[in-house]
Amino acid sequence: MSNFEPEIIAFCCNQCAYAAADLTGSMRMNYPPNVKIIKLPCAGKFETIYMLKAFEMGADGGMVAGCLEGCCHYRTGNLEAAKRIKRVKRILKELGLEEERVDIFYMSSAMGREFAEAATKITETVRKLGPNPIKKIKSEKVKI
Repeated sequence: MSNFEPEIIAFCCNQCAYAAADLTGSMRMNYPPNVKIIKLPCAGKFETIYMLKAFEMGADGGMVAGCLEGCCHYRTGNLEAAKRIKRVKRILKELGLEEERVDIFYMSSAMGREFAEAATKITETVRKLGPNPIKKIKSEKVKI
């Protein structure tokens, strides 16, 4: 498992987190290349099913990144995303998966370094947990 590189899906709000990820690249800072970004107009547009579907399709972990708390461009979008991440954590636990596989991060568009740190943190956490067991079950299905 030492060479395991987890696939991480990052749902990023357009206003802050996606801009922070872009700034990370502009600053030539590195973050794990296995983090795949999905841009949302607001973190509040993140839905629980998006993360569950990502796990079903083989992602090993995921993150939501939105505006700083209290500074959402759409007032409460990041607070709604936080509620949904709690729901995802609860569902993962009920399914026998570790809730640490997902997390939410808050940042402004000027926080490129923080985006890189968040992406690295979730990747390292998931790397320690190992591959998504659902992926293994899915690949073991007998084809008729």
